[in-house]
Amino acid sequence: MYLHTPTLHTTRLRLRPFDDTDADALFTLHSNAYVLRYWDAPPWTDRVRAERFITACRQMATEGTGTRLAVDRVSDGAFLGWCSLNRWNPDYRSASLGYCYDDGAWGHGYATEAARALLHWAFDTLDLNRVQAETDTRNVASARVLEKLGFAREGTLREDCVVNGEVSDSWVYGLLRREWRPSSEPVPAR
Repeated sequence: MYLHTPTLHTTRLRLRPFDDTDADALFTLHSNAYVLRYWDAPPWTDRVRAERFITACRQMATEGTGTRLAVDRVSDGAFLGWCSLNRWNPDYRSASLGYCYDDGAWGHGYATEAARALLHWAFDTLDLNRVQAETDTRNVASARVLEKLGFAREGTLREDCVVNGEVSDSWVYGLLRREWRPSSEPVPAR
């Protein structure tokens, strides 16, 4: 089953399918140890990883298991990061939300704005009933994004990740269709 990869627009952002020209920006993002300090995998050291990531994005759409979108700022076309819905299960009407942004994009409401647009598409177009997300318990900013979107913290996965020898816990968040409050207002920058 093919899952149509959308292009979504907000006041400040464009969420679009990845293309091959994104490899350099994607490698820069995922090779940044500071950006990935709470990630469940170490930073990339080889640019070919970016090419494989883009191929995996296309494969998710072809298999109907998810969509991962590049996020660009409308004002200057700058690549800010990405936002995704993966582990899409049409029988359960569920999926998982994920995102990763360059540290220069942090603190401006971009992650919340992009995720809100993707969630709107997920609940309205895919007719999902539940979206789940996980974040490292030390990543307070990511937890705040999820809470602003209406996600409820449902529990803690104890010692679920070991990256570079460091053990960490993750919080599990869930958002149900009946709790979803789409907003037509842009997310203000703080």
